Amino acid sequence: MYTQRSKSLMVLMALLVFCHSEVLARPETGKDVAWKLILGSLHSQSSENRVVAVRVLGLLVGDQAAAESAENALADAKPEVRSAAATALGQMHSTRSISKLKKALTDKDIQVVLAAARALHEMKDEAGYETYYEILTGERKGSDGFIAEQTAILHDPKKLAELGFEQGIGYIPYAGMGWDAVRTILKNDSSPIRAAAASMLSDDPDPKSATALVKATQDKNWIVRVAALEAIAKRGDPSLRIKVELSMYDQKREVRLTAAAATVRLFDMERPGAVTGVNSKGK
Repeated sequence: MYTQRSKSLMVLMALLVFCHSEVLARPETGKDVAWKLILGSLHSQSSENRVVAVRVLGLLVGDQAAAESAENALADAKPEVRSAAATALGQMHSTRSISKLKKALTDKDIQVVLAAARALHEMKDEAGYETYYEILTGERKGSDGFIAEQTAILHDPKKLAELGFEQGIGYIPYAGMGWDAVRTILKNDSSPIRAAAASMLSDDPDPKSATALVKATQDKNWIVRVAALEAIAKRGDPSLRIKVELSMYDQKREVRLTAAAATVRLFDMERPGAVTGVNSKGK
């Protein structure tokens, strides 16, 4: 005679066997095939395969498994894979990964630092501003900045120019800018990436960034001057208007016109009831 308990155990075992067989018999879905393809490349011996696999994870917004895979890739031996991981996390707006992206700001490879800074900036985290401030000014806001000592490459103009285009954060002021601008951007100098850094500082609430942007309006490169003026205009701080007005007498037409537009914008913001400050998001 079977006891009630033994009968229950037999039923449970039968159910487990049935469920297991159902899982084995379940046809593979397109999603299963897709993940197999991605996971296969994520664990590939080829770093090129891993880079591509990590980059496409950025398309999977809200997918926890994708975020975890990208986070794991931040520890990859190859900097290009780590950089791709930071980029993907930024595209996913994975706020759960912010602490790990901050750690990536101390990576020994500058391309990883730049990718992590951009990801943090996309998620409106203030830590990313540290990197852009140093690129623009050549110095840190404080002695405990996020950027590691190994990133002295920030002061290598040729390498900065290469990295700017590799990371996709080079700065182009406007479309029909003419041959003069194209020729300037194609030079082996740091102007594109420093201009991009100025642009990224437009919504940094730290007063030191405002000071750095004002100083950048006198930069030797006109592209940096334009970027700085645009950033100041977007900050919406009327107290900077007088400094901006000086640039209306710049030798470069693009700078003069940008300064003029910034002056009008800041002047209008001095009116009662106008929305001002970096928190206005440029409105």
